[in-house]
Amino acid sequence: MKIKERIEGDVVVLVISGKMMGGPETLEIQEKVKGLLSDDLKKFVFDLSSVKWMNSSGLGSLISAHTSIKNAEGNLKLAGASEKVQSIFIVTQLLQVFDTYETVDRALANF
Repeated sequence: MKIKERIEGDVVVLVISGKMMGGPETLEIQEKVKGLLSDDLKKFVFDLSSVKWMNSSGLGSLISAHTSIKNAEGNLKLAGASEKVQSIFIVTQLLQVFDTYETVDRALANF
């Protein structure tokens, strides 16, 4: 799994690619979010368009990031999840927790 960061106005876009399968890589998401929150950035879009698969540990890292961002009075939107990844959100009913969008541009437009 790889994470690339870019800033669009006052929104942080984290482009996540590969497989979100737990381990030290998913901890990297939490560390990155905490660092950005400490820089007083509170709007996040996670671009999942290059995520090939995600297991429960990967979901856990998203939930953890979501909780940290909410506790800091921030906002997280997910964008570009493939049908395979989207199906995980449907089965786990996490679509009720996360704001999801087809594209990063649509997510950015909803801030």
